[in-house]
Amino acid sequence: MRNRSLALSFATVLATAALTGCAVTSHGVQPSALGKARPSSELLPMLTQPGPVELETVVSCDWAVERGGLINLDHPTAKRAGLEDGDEPVQVFFHALRHPEKGLFIVDTGVETALRDAPEKAAMRGLVASAMNMEKMTVHAPLGEWLAKQQQPLAGVFLTHLHLDHITGMADVPAGTPVYTGPGEASDRAFVNLVVQGNSDRALAGKPPLSEWTYAREDSGLFDGAVDIFGDGSVWALWLPGHTPGTTAYLVRSTKGPVLLAGDISHTRWGWEHDVEPGSFNNDADRATVSFKKLRAFAQAHPEVEVRMGHQH
Repeated sequence: MRNRSLALSFATVLATAALTGCAVTSHGVQPSALGKARPSSELLPMLTQPGPVELETVVSCDWAVERGGLINLDHPTAKRAGLEDGDEPVQVFFHALRHPEKGLFIVDTGVETALRDAPEKAAMRGLVASAMNMEKMTVHAPLGEWLAKQQQPLAGVFLTHLHLDHITGMADVPAGTPVYTGPGEASDRAFVNLVVQGNSDRALAGKPPLSEWTYAREDSGLFDGAVDIFGDGSVWALWLPGHTPGTTAYLVRSTKGPVLLAGDISHTRWGWEHDVEPGSFNNDADRATVSFKKLRAFAQAHPEVEVRMGHQH
């Protein structure tokens, strides 16, 4: 009788999981001790001031992804352009930020070295690797190989979001390195995460609990919230939910001018330039479109800001 009850309980758990899905990772989460929420309007006067941060964008690998996920092919502009589904050439980036006082940080993580040298040992493997078409990746600069050449240690990782192609290099991040995300990223539940979670957990193994940016919600602000990361206005986290609940863009006041690291608020250069939002690769399509429009309006109002897309230059 006891065995039957246990079996029924286990079946109930499995059935519930199948209906509600699970979180993208079981990794711990904590509020970020780094950064301070400020009204997003306070970053505007700083855009014309020289910045202290050296910024480098590294193409970790070339890849190809279904165009219909990256661009809304049902949009009238996409239809007039004759865009059809098929492979869209993209890249996987990481961005290196060198702050003169705070040290070296990266935004997103490229790909890990094992993905090139020992795929069977990589964090992303099995069904997930197959579904992500990782065989279409041509690796140029694995994160671990790049980090080994740097003269200063990595002080932290800023993630735009927790989709696997943005944490694919996380296994190369040294254990104990702080990792920062937007709110609700780790707890977002979906059916697909029943397969994804193990890969995410392997990528994040050895890292401290994920530190979530403590945004103050702005209902009528430029963005849903903003955090001045270092307290000097040099790097801002900008909350733009929709693609995922905590999707975050980063505004960097670099030594060469302000740069907006847009993440997957727009995957492609074509979508950005033609005002066509991403396609099916969104958690909440309506909210993602609102965030896309907010970011484009900001960029159009401030043409001095260079915009770097999530997967294309």
